[in-house]
Amino acid sequence: MSNREADAPTLGDTLLRASGVVKAFGATQALRNGSFELAAGEVHVLAGENGSGKSTLVKILSGVQAADAGSFWWPGSSASSGRVSSPLTPRAVRALGLATVFQEVRVADSRSVLDNVWLGHEGLIRSRASAKEKERLAHDEFMKLLDFCPDLRAAAGTLSFSERQACLIVRALLHKPRILILDEATASLDFDSRRRLGRILEDLTGAGTGVVFISHRVDEMSDVGDRVTVMRSGETVGTLTRGTWRVADLVGMMTGVDQAGPGSDSAKSKSAPERARLGSPVLTAKSIVLKAGCRPLDLEIRSGEIIGIAGLEGHGQSELLHALRGGRANSGQVLRRQDGKETPIRSVRGSAALGVAYVSGARGTSLFEWMSIRENFGMPTLRRDSRLGWLEPRLTRRRLRGFVDELRIVANDTENRITSLSGGNQQKVLLARWLAAAPKVLILNDPTRGIDIGAKREFYTVLRRLLADGIAIVMASSDLDEHVGLMDRVLVFREYELSTEISHELLTRTNLVAAFFGQEIVA
Repeated sequence: MSNREADAPTLGDTLLRASGVVKAFGATQALRNGSFELAAGEVHVLAGENGSGKSTLVKILSGVQAADAGSFWWPGSSASSGRVSSPLTPRAVRALGLATVFQEVRVADSRSVLDNVWLGHEGLIRSRASAKEKERLAHDEFMKLLDFCPDLRAAAGTLSFSERQACLIVRALLHKPRILILDEATASLDFDSRRRLGRILEDLTGAGTGVVFISHRVDEMSDVGDRVTVMRSGETVGTLTRGTWRVADLVGMMTGVDQAGPGSDSAKSKSAPERARLGSPVLTAKSIVLKAGCRPLDLEIRSGEIIGIAGLEGHGQSELLHALRGGRANSGQVLRRQDGKETPIRSVRGSAALGVAYVSGARGTSLFEWMSIRENFGMPTLRRDSRLGWLEPRLTRRRLRGFVDELRIVANDTENRITSLSGGNQQKVLLARWLAAAPKVLILNDPTRGIDIGAKREFYTVLRRLLADGIAIVMASSDLDEHVGLMDRVLVFREYELSTEISHELLTRTNLVAAFFGQEIVA
């Protein structure tokens, strides 16, 4: 009898066990000794830096990839060990009642939202439900997760990034899984939706579902995780139980280095505003209206200053960043100030020419996946590598080499495709792309989304060096600790308006969350 047909397991019973899992892709050893165990009724966090082997292990557990070696066990099975082909086949995974939400946010853009959330349910009893019943079930799951339901008949490609992520989560929830794997599934959700997902997980685990949860947000790990298993360099290095670990312990296990994160006291003291580095204004926004009918806002950005842009997702943060780089706003103007002159920024191309660079956290929309690492890096600055009208790749490689060293980009060969890199290293290449243009103003849209703690720490070091060099930085982030640990001040947006400005002295997680919901901050 399969797990799907068996009675629900008792809370605490083992649902799945993997040990000694090995996986190589050519010369790259993705997994050396991966081990993991999931119990019924628990949220088990799988933590580790990018490239540590988490996603590879998840794909093996999901039946997407076959392990080279290892042993696997689940209720009703006999252990499969030694040299293996694919003990967890797609068929075996379905029998386990396992559903996975992968890190990549991919939907069938041209098909309806309803079609998307029911994709993959063919052959299951509930997939034979009537069209009306399918709509009702999808509506109910969207309401639980988002507190609203998007138009189920609309094309999925018309949804926002976070709504597309919600589609994938709803699809998994409709399977009524016994094992649910969430690989960075909260990275694109707003603060409120992440809270609602936490309540959904409580209901699932209370009914005996086991949840594998991958996140790079340490606060999420501590909030939802009953246990945390840490991986490093393709190996499982240990498992921690709720209430027995500190952030420093986790970071130490993940990186091998005991260092504090950006939101710690020591990190905050390092990033406190140094008035000596704050220079004259370099960018000014006047009477910018982000949405028709909303209050205009004014903003002045100084050299050597880092300003955080925060709020619940979809409240105008991205629109502000777009306006600052020459995108459309409903009214007002943005001025680049240099050498005593004010020059209006009227287009994205015009802003780049004036030394304003933009880096998105949505790598899928910024990378050319079919191109090499070198080509992705060099795209905006190729003219520097041309001689007599001919492009000389060796010049691009030479320029990239300096950023590989400075940003610690881990790449075996810069002629390999950009997709051969981990998410964190892809993000570093995007940053290098625009740093090569020597900007004076750097606009960052959630640049550390989906990258690991170690890569984030290196990224913060780079930001501090840029600030010391006088570059002005405007950075939207969905990570509360980044705001607390990095920013000179934070602008909180609600309903497409600037709601609250929080000075560095008053920056705490509590005050940020209070401001998100329009509550008074505490001095």
